[in-house]
Amino acid sequence: MLGHFLTREQVDGIAMRRAERRAFFRKTSGFAVGVAGGGILAACGGGLGDSNAQANEVSDADVLNFALNLEYLEAQFYAYAATGTGLPSSQLTGTGTQGAVTGGRAVTFTDPVVRQYAKEIAQDEIAHVAFLRQALGSAAVAQPAIDIGADPNGAFSSAARAAGLISAGQAFDPYASDENFLLAAFIFEDVGVTAYKGASPLIQNKTFLEAAAGILAVEAYHAGLVRTALYAKGVAAPALRTATDAISNARDSLDGSSDVDQGVTGSDDRSNIVPTDANGIAFSRSPGDVLNIVYLNPGAVSRGGFYPAGVNGALAISSALA
Repeated sequence: MLGHFLTREQVDGIAMRRAERRAFFRKTSGFAVGVAGGGILAACGGGLGDSNAQANEVSDADVLNFALNLEYLEAQFYAYAATGTGLPSSQLTGTGTQGAVTGGRAVTFTDPVVRQYAKEIAQDEIAHVAFLRQALGSAAVAQPAIDIGADPNGAFSSAARAAGLISAGQAFDPYASDENFLLAAFIFEDVGVTAYKGASPLIQNKTFLEAAAGILAVEAYHAGLVRTALYAKGVAAPALRTATDAISNARDSLDGSSDVDQGVTGSDDRSNIVPTDANGIAFSRSPGDVLNIVYLNPGAVSRGGFYPAGVNGALAISSALA
């Protein structure tokens, strides 16, 4: 279980920021997104300039390899959590520096529904790795070093500490319970959805674009499933809902000045399973903004967090906090 939950002051602060975020959406009528000349014209996260620059500079292979780095992380986490075993060695090779996985073990699930969810998501993420590697062929990047352990100084603990879920010196173990597993999955899934949506306009080849859209749809299903499970369990344990709000605010503190990320707690006694703008549209993140979150660093850096040695490929540097 979580080391401890939030103080009353932290809960009040989260509620205030959530209210401010919703007011912001009402004032701006959401974020307008369009495509022109192959570039993305979007006010999303803090990476507008970064996204436009990358639209003109990167190839389809660069974008798919960026996605492959993310899929390695998700596939390893879910595979270990669901089965106790990671990806086969044949699925780890490629260009760049191949790295090992730190941590990872099977969760002793107590809720049979969550167990089945974990198995299903793991199967999908493993398939995504295989698909992207096949599409890229010899251009596929190798799996970089990945940290999915439960060490007090590891990525999961650092992310939980940044969200206020644990104190200094404590560890967040994503494999210790059904609830911890779901919160760890929540860290990844929303980011995956926004990453694919932000990267899709950068893809020129229609076949690759259709594939990216298909993976985006699957990631959105996964995110909705995880968010629904957390909301449902939060009926009896409200601190779980509060924890999603805290993780959401921690992500927002890393990826730019715009406050667009959302937890599962809605307003007026409603849920917030699907995080959207005022137009009911999911928001986007540039590749650089995505790396801010997985590197757990708001600056322009090339490594950290879940990727202690960085990712492989051309898109490897996070955005500078605007």
